[in-house]
Amino acid sequence: MTLGTMASDVEQRIDFEALRRYRLSRTREQMDKYDLGALLCFDQDNIRYITGTHLSEWTRGKYFRWCLLPRAGEPVLFEVGTAALVKRELCPWLKPENIRPSMPWMRGANAHAVNVALSRNAVAEIKAILEENKVADMPVGIDETEMYLLDGLREAGLKVCNGYDAMFDARLIKSPEELKIIELSASLVDGVYAHLAHFIRPGIRENEIVARISSWLIEHGADRISGINCVSGPRSNPHPHDYSDRMIRPGELVFIDIMSHYLGYATCYYRTFAVTRSSQRQRDVYQRALDWLQASIEVVRPGVTTADIAAAWPSAKELGYADEKEAFALALGHGIGLSHHEKPWISRAYSLDHPVPVEEGMHFALETFYGEEDDGARIESQIIVTQDGHKVITKWPCEELMVLDPR
Repeated sequence: MTLGTMASDVEQRIDFEALRRYRLSRTREQMDKYDLGALLCFDQDNIRYITGTHLSEWTRGKYFRWCLLPRAGEPVLFEVGTAALVKRELCPWLKPENIRPSMPWMRGANAHAVNVALSRNAVAEIKAILEENKVADMPVGIDETEMYLLDGLREAGLKVCNGYDAMFDARLIKSPEELKIIELSASLVDGVYAHLAHFIRPGIRENEIVARISSWLIEHGADRISGINCVSGPRSNPHPHDYSDRMIRPGELVFIDIMSHYLGYATCYYRTFAVTRSSQRQRDVYQRALDWLQASIEVVRPGVTTADIAAAWPSAKELGYADEKEAFALALGHGIGLSHHEKPWISRAYSLDHPVPVEEGMHFALETFYGEEDDGARIESQIIVTQDGHKVITKWPCEELMVLDPR
């Protein structure tokens, strides 16, 4: 059941405390598996997963905030300036003394000596926490970094290794609370497609559609837009994976991908429409993409592998491309959680030779494409793997090519 989008005193909706406990326990399990003394995270989604905190998108891709999770200790959040003071008041699940102001470095925007000094300050604080928790002699998993920090950690005698595998493995199986939020997130996109069905018409430009989607989603509670593709007419084949200022004309196909986040959790949700009318070729193109998608969805259940899903899709040569590299992402599956792309990855390019078991609690998107001449169709569904099968949570109708006629 899809819940209301607000907290309520008369219904049990999202249990955020259970959500935070689950995410932290999953992270600790992977630290044990990978034999890590600590995880040092700069990726904003990993910071949210471990600490239950977030700051605006302007911090993404910068070394402004990070967190450190010692193997047997509590999370320590390094937050931007006065935001640390705010979180001490509003985030009681973290110890106040473990929310500390960061002193960021600017990835080359400062003089070299300044960045070296600032990153060394961060290293000193990190090492002190590791020593306090008696894990300074164990490997430290890092999800992403740059040379100032990496050099500083090594110069301090710390053993560093890749921490992304541990974090993505932790995030692979979603809790019931995560799945509730994921379905709510998908329901917002159901709503914006209903809005678009009355908005898209000849004369509207692709960028206007993207703007309308962004506005509607933010107004209805989305907290982030990872990206929106909007592709129409002859731009639809081959798929450019973007949007432009092209004006839509009568009788054209338009397909849209919406990658938004609600309470952090992402969507990836394509639909294709015909504007005012559709031709037989357009309906045939759409049906081929739909048949491939449905064939792959029908495979999904615990016990199969990602290779079984990928085998339901056409080869690159069947799609008219030289090899799987050239055709990459035209038939694709990918996990979705706090990040738009997570494990598992599903593609004929590698899943056939490197299968991954499908397990209950996974959530991923499956998407297919087919094009002929000036017509291309793209369809995508989000799937939760259940105990005995699967559940499709993207509800906007796609069983046939929908014609939008604003008359």
